[in-house]
Amino acid sequence: MACRISELVLDAADPERLAAFWSDVLGYVELDREADGSIGIGPPGTGFGGPQPILVLSPSSAPRTGKLRLHIDVNATDRDQDAELERLLALGARPVDIGRTGTESRHVLADPEGNEFCLLRARLKPV
Repeated sequence: MACRISELVLDAADPERLAAFWSDVLGYVELDREADGSIGIGPPGTGFGGPQPILVLSPSSAPRTGKLRLHIDVNATDRDQDAELERLLALGARPVDIGRTGTESRHVLADPEGNEFCLLRARLKPV
């Protein structure tokens, strides 16, 4: 028997804003809202328990004090990496300088609240 990742929870100063950003990035839809202000987003038509984990944006006023110990990696499904990079930047992602040499196969970006994520080169089939 093994476990499966069902959801990833990300603290957010503005859950509404991050839910909109990550929904656009991942093609997710809003699944639910909790009384505490948390917003759950996930794949349309499947939601919690489906083949992909959902993302929960949980309100938090605590400032981030360092690098995240876990980050999200994404891959394009319907375009090459350069085209996907342009799309993500247009959605509000920004490049993060971590001392790259320019030869890496990934782009390090940050969401609107500064949470780092990587855009990998390989194109994946949609789920």
